[in-house]
Amino acid sequence: MILHKLVYRYLKYGDDPGFYMLQALDTVRWLERSSIELGDGTSVLDLGCGHGMIGGELARKGCRVVFADVENSLLPEYRGYDYREFDVESGDYGELGEYDLVVCSNLLEHIRRPEHLITNVHRLLKSGGLLYLSWVNWLSPWGGHEFTPFHYLGPRYGHLVFDKLVRHPRTHTPYVTLFPTSIGGILRMVQANQCLEILRVLPRYTPEVPFIARVPIIREFLTMNCLILAERDR
Repeated sequence: MILHKLVYRYLKYGDDPGFYMLQALDTVRWLERSSIELGDGTSVLDLGCGHGMIGGELARKGCRVVFADVENSLLPEYRGYDYREFDVESGDYGELGEYDLVVCSNLLEHIRRPEHLITNVHRLLKSGGLLYLSWVNWLSPWGGHEFTPFHYLGPRYGHLVFDKLVRHPRTHTPYVTLFPTSIGGILRMVQANQCLEILRVLPRYTPEVPFIARVPIIREFLTMNCLILAERDR
C-alpha cells in the first residue's frame, strides 16, 4: 500500500518527479507480484506516457519500451528511447504496432473521448497481450486533482469556488483538461470490447482490499484510482 506515501509526498512537495516515481515503482512492483513477465523478451507500449517514468522503469527491467503521447514531455533521461507522437482520441491504433503489455496510467480522466481508446486499444496487443489501465474516477477523494475536495460541488462550479476561496493556481479545468469518469462506466466500455477479457479490477493504491472495486456506488467514492488488468483474446 503506497497511498499514504503518495498523500505525504503531494502535501509536502506537490506533484513533483518524486511523486510520479513513487507511482512508477509501485506499478512495476505490482506487475512483478502478479507474475507478469518483464524482461528482454517483453515488448511494452507506455501509452499516454507523460514524463515516461513507468516506461523508464520497465526499460530498466530489460523490457523493449515504446513511448507514445500527444506531445513529447519525456524527462531528459528517456529522450533516447523510441517515442511516437500519437493522439489517443483520434489516432489510428493500427499504426503503433502490437505489444505484450500496454500500460495506460492516469490518462482516461484527461481525455474527452475515452471510448475511442477503449474500443481500439486491443489493436495494440498481441494475442494474449495484457492491458494495464488505470485512472482517477471523478467521485473519488482525488477526483478534482488540485482543486479536491471542491469537485464534490460538481464539475461546473467546484473549481470556481476553489478559485474564489483558495486563490491558488490550478492546471485542471473540468471539460477542458479534466473529465468526469466513473468506474462503472469505464468497466462497461471495457466489457463491450469483445476482444478483451477483464482479469482483475482493484484499487490501484490499495490492492490489499480488492473487494472495494467490486461494490457498485461505494467503489466510486472509496477507490482513489481504479486499475483494470485485461487480456486480449488468444
